[in-house]
This record gives sequence, C-alpha cells and structure tokens, in this order.
Amino acid sequence: MRLRAATVCAFYGESRALNGVSLEVGEGEFVGLAGPNGSGKTTLIRVLSGVIEPSSGEATLDGRNVRRIPSRELAKSVAVIPQQAGSTFDFSVLETVLMGRYAHLGRLRFETARDYEAARRCLEQTGMLHLAGRGVAQLSGGERQRTFIARALAQEARFLLLDEPTAHLDLRHQVELMNLVAELNRREGLGILVALHDVNLAARYCQRLLLLHEGAAVAHGAPRDVMTERNLSLAYGTRVRVTEDEESGAPQIAIVSGSEQNGQPEI
Repeated sequence: MRLRAATVCAFYGESRALNGVSLEVGEGEFVGLAGPNGSGKTTLIRVLSGVIEPSSGEATLDGRNVRRIPSRELAKSVAVIPQQAGSTFDFSVLETVLMGRYAHLGRLRFETARDYEAARRCLEQTGMLHLAGRGVAQLSGGERQRTFIARALAQEARFLLLDEPTAHLDLRHQVELMNLVAELNRREGLGILVALHDVNLAARYCQRLLLLHEGAAVAHGAPRDVMTERNLSLAYGTRVRVTEDEESGAPQIAIVSGSEQNGQPEI
C-alpha cells in the first residue's frame, strides 16, 4: 500500500501553499517533512489525508484519489494526528481512544467488547493504559500526545500522519515520543509521515526527508543528502553548520552565531 502526492499545487485564498510537490510513502517507511513555518508541511498532510483538494495534481492511496474514498473507508488506512489535537470536553483517555474506532463501528454505532479490547491494546502500546480513566485535560503534553497516537492506532490504519507532534514538549518527551513512533514503524510496519520543526530530530529518526520552502521542494532523499548547509540555508534563510553525530551518524545541525552570519547566506 502506498500513499502518494503527485505534482500537487494548493492555495489558501490567493496564497499558494504548495507548488508542484510530489512525495510517496509506503508501508514500513519513515518519512519526514522539514521546513520553516509557512513552507507547506501542514498543507501537504491535509492534502494526503483528503482534507484539502489540490488545485492541480492529486493525492492517491494505492492509485485511488483520496478525495473519492469514503471517509470511513479512508480512516481504516490513514490516521492523522493534527498539530492541535484535542477535544472540547474533558473525555477520559479511554473514551478519547475509543473515538478512533468510529470507522469500525456497525450501523448502530455502539462500541463492542472488541472495540474496548482494541482501545486498551493501543493504550498499552503507547504506555498509557494505567491512565485510561484520567481526563485528557489533566494530562501532561507528552501524555496527551501518546493518547492521540493511541487514538490513531485504534483506527487500525496502515499510515500515521503526524503534524508537529513534538511541538511544546520538552527535550525528554520529544525523544520519548519519537522513539515510540519509530518503534511503531519497526514493529507494526506502519508508514509514517511526520512534519517536524526540529531539523535534528528529523535527521536522526527519518529514513527520507522532504525539505520545503515557500511551498516548493528544496531537496528530497536521505537525511545526509537533504540536510546540507546549502539546502538548509536556502530553506531557512540563515547560515548553519552541519556535522555528523558521533553516536548515530546522522547529520547534526547548528545555527551559525550572529557574529559569523555577515548578512544573508550566499546560495
């Protein structure tokens, strides 16, 4: 099964959000989206999940246009964890995860023992089973994100699309969350597409990266090929220094100090 965007263009009003972007994610792959605010990361996730219809190009799941797939059917293959995941009411953790079962409910839409079993299994996978009865509003940021990942897993989808899942988390919880996503990718064979602000997290965890700038692709490929000083300077408009992390071998990015900048980068 493959999720694909083909030469996608998209607008918000008169503003172009994506300009001819292509990307493909297969089951078992871990792909990252990097780029500054407004570069098109969230828009691409919305296009791939069928929320936004592109002005040209298309998003497909195994060759079928995602906008033509009934929402309940699509939810069995693609689960989205949005940037501001949450709920208006203080549902319990278990109730929140059960919401992910809507695509599998029968016509009467009542949860069965199988749905409760699936929800508890997903909570166990994300280390949240011991908090099943707690209100979501009472959780820490990391616990909330784990709850929403469990809700996505309850859909039994083969693709997880995560939009800035580490935003507002401290360093420890960022690493714990990314380790969880990486483990789900390895153990369950899920296709992962994650938008990240932190370029070092993106370089360390993702097998492939798409670097965006003003809605267009700057580079696409292995982290060491994408996370170059030239590409990052072009995308972010500031000079950076790229070295190799001694432990993982992944690119390690540092911003060049203000005294070394000497104006805009020469590209």
